[in-house]
Amino acid sequence: AVLGCALLMPTVLGEDCPSWCRCWSPGGAQGWAVDCSSRGLRSLPTLPRWTHSLLLHNNSLASIPAGALDGLTHLQELQLWDNPWHCDCHILYLKLWLQDFSTPALARLRCASPAHLRMKSLGQLTGSDLGVCARLLPNKCLQFFWRDLLLIAAVIIVLILVAWALKFSKKLVCQLTLGGRWLRSIPKTH
Repeated sequence: AVLGCALLMPTVLGEDCPSWCRCWSPGGAQGWAVDCSSRGLRSLPTLPRWTHSLLLHNNSLASIPAGALDGLTHLQELQLWDNPWHCDCHILYLKLWLQDFSTPALARLRCASPAHLRMKSLGQLTGSDLGVCARLLPNKCLQFFWRDLLLIAAVIIVLILVAWALKFSKKLVCQLTLGGRWLRSIPKTH
């Protein structure tokens, strides 16, 4: 009985199974199965990196935070159906992630809201359905993007100024040198 409890709620390579979920190892080097289905979840719990199978169906999930599934590199199975997906800009991450992961899983998911998109498949959503999405990337990505863009612009400006200064200094040296020779070659008249 103790072994059975250990298999249901193990520590997954130093990571805990989410408190509302049930985790077990199906055997082999496949990773961990994490069953969070039918738990009334409104937000995605922190998931073990070695998750191989993730069951999130029949919950109250309206969206998945941007980047939340990116670390699950061993994921082979994902069940997300029967959740009240709210199809606005916040659903864009899940739509794009599922396009790469599983087109059939994407086709199974349906919008619950807003009313004009009710029952529309996430796979059929277009940019005009979602409206104007000002932030397609997570805030941190945008901060890094703008910082990097500013650094690149600053480096380009510095390089242009250095090149201009070198060109100007060579021209000045040539003028001074030529000017000095020209002055020496003028005969002195008394």
